[in-house]
Amino acid sequence: MASSPAEGTAALDKALDLLEAVGSTPDGLGQAALAQRFGWSRTTVYRLLATLVARGLLRRDPLRRVYCLGMRCFEMARQVYAMPDLAAAAALELRALRDLTGETSYLAVLDGREVLSLERCDGAHSERSSSALGQRKPVHCTSQGKAILSALPDAERELLVRGLALKALTPRTITDRRRLQAELRVTAARGYAIDDEEIVSGVRCVGASIVDGQGQVRGALSVAGPAWRLTPERLELLGPEVAEAARRVGAQLRRVRAPVADTEARALAGPWAFQGAHPHWCADSGVLYWADVLAPTLRAWTAPPPEPEAPDAPGTDRAVADDEAPIIGVLVHGREDVSIVGAARALRWRPGASAPEPWPAWPAGMPVRAACLGAEGCAWMAVETTEGGSAVGRLGEDGALDVLWRFAEPLQCLRWRAQDGALLATVPDTGAILHMHPESPGVVRRLVTVPKGSGRVSGLAFDAEGGVWTALRDGWSVVRFLPDGSLDRVAALPVPCPTDVAIGGADGRTLFVTSARQSVALDMLANAPLSGRLFALPL
Repeated sequence: MASSPAEGTAALDKALDLLEAVGSTPDGLGQAALAQRFGWSRTTVYRLLATLVARGLLRRDPLRRVYCLGMRCFEMARQVYAMPDLAAAAALELRALRDLTGETSYLAVLDGREVLSLERCDGAHSERSSSALGQRKPVHCTSQGKAILSALPDAERELLVRGLALKALTPRTITDRRRLQAELRVTAARGYAIDDEEIVSGVRCVGASIVDGQGQVRGALSVAGPAWRLTPERLELLGPEVAEAARRVGAQLRRVRAPVADTEARALAGPWAFQGAHPHWCADSGVLYWADVLAPTLRAWTAPPPEPEAPDAPGTDRAVADDEAPIIGVLVHGREDVSIVGAARALRWRPGASAPEPWPAWPAGMPVRAACLGAEGCAWMAVETTEGGSAVGRLGEDGALDVLWRFAEPLQCLRWRAQDGALLATVPDTGAILHMHPESPGVVRRLVTVPKGSGRVSGLAFDAEGGVWTALRDGWSVVRFLPDGSLDRVAALPVPCPTDVAIGGADGRTLFVTSARQSVALDMLANAPLSGRLFALPL
């Protein structure tokens, strides 16, 4: 007669009880001790133990005649960390946030237009936040929801926000759609969201989105507690800690992807440069502009027309203009409309002009370290301060620099990222890539810190998937970081000193890399004869 489902479940419960009992005893347990502990017959215990041994979950020590955990348990435990689900990946970070703050920490996911609470680590205080697991909350008035919304692709976020019923749950709840959008932009810029008594009066919360290796938003971590303990000042200090914890969780959920190292960098036609830098792809003309910084020359590389019989034709490289001072930056305004930036001036070549035009307005007495064009052609600059650091701001029509950020270190590169309207900069001395947003003056987020042994970060480029590329001087490579700052790919180069990167090509799937020759030792040039050349790497 077949056994009933209930009998099968009872046998499973007994087997799991045996497994837990053995696992909780470091020295193992014998058959008689297990039978006595649970009050079962020795025959039942023997049968269950034999099945667990056969499956590798238990093993029998023949000398001591006891049962211990088998290697299969170890293999399964390793899988928890090798391919964790969201809750498993977040478990340690939830406890760490609870221990760091003394407040309750939460893990939540987006479900429709609400956030759903998955996990919770209760705080140490008797008076604490205690939202129930499985509880649903409106997405617009929680730190978790705002953090998730801020990290979504623009189109997906717009669709969600348009469909929200912005109901007021407290006097502080955001009920204006434009104000919510502004709050989400600030959240994206600084990396964390704040719930300032917006869902429950007297309770504040700070949260950050969890983004996996594919760039998908998987959920959010948060810390919540009474408003009188979680003051606005304390939330500003806790925000980066929560964001870093969320980044670590997302890094455990990374995808498997073929490395770019499988493709080979190709040296393009043209002469070598003492120090190539500042590549910019002009989609209107199909030209890559770049510069030799030390023998100050603006160059233009043009791809050959596509020909099936010569798919790897070298293209052409020509000198566009010369200057007298080292070139700090190249700004591409449009088709054949290019400026070269020096420390003390900028010259612009317009289509049809017989001579370059000096920029009429320029920051006086502040040597320029880096420059880029932002939205609507606005010029952003990093200038040297009297203390040897850097100040970053927007150049006005009168030549005044509206400084929004100040740094103790010199910045090497400044780039505008159109996807989120942010500025990113490299700091070679510390290996940092910094994230700044004009709507959050003074707020700086450290996206990446590259160890000095890997090379010095130099140049920036952004691909369509949100990846951040940079070259590693003295590191023989270029690297790609995911939006959460985790390292995604490394591409080797045949030269030690790549200096800058740009993404372009007819299909937008080519990484152009400039390199330096002047700083390469003579004995090393024998092994790196292509130093100073311009390279292309298919993505």
